[in-house]
Amino acid sequence: MRRKQEFTLALFYCRNIPGSTEKERQSLEKEYGGALRLFPLPCSGRMEPLHLMKSLEEFADAAYLITCPEGGCRYSEGNTRASKRVARAGLILADIGLEKERIGIIANTLGNPRPLAALAKEIMEKAARLGPSPVFHPGVRGKKARVRKSRDAGPIRQALNAPLDGLR
Repeated sequence: MRRKQEFTLALFYCRNIPGSTEKERQSLEKEYGGALRLFPLPCSGRMEPLHLMKSLEEFADAAYLITCPEGGCRYSEGNTRASKRVARAGLILADIGLEKERIGIIANTLGNPRPLAALAKEIMEKAARLGPSPVFHPGVRGKKARVRKSRDAGPIRQALNAPLDGLR
């Protein structure tokens, strides 16, 4: 099912969640076209605020992370670290004047884990309500073509250079 690309979601996810095989990832990307870009991680704890912020700067209108269930991380505390880092990235977004809801995290459930496809659909619907990013559409909430900002300017670039105390 091809959709008109008005919104792009960068979705990072732990490879240990159900339905996260390469075949299922390719199927999801085909279903959503360019509106969904999936990035598998060996553990959600490997996520850095820079990954989320960079995706918002380069191509995405929103960036989310799916973690394994609380207490179900194969590497003990990866999802706990990821939660702190996503919260930090949200604060950076708020500081530069963007909606902090453009970055988010979803933890799968331990008792009844949901597959990647179901979580991706839920996140896509939630994030699409935000509309296009003002980074790509300054002053416009519509159908104009995206214009990539230069690497020298921009509040995201400045925020990425800020110290990230207490996240390691």
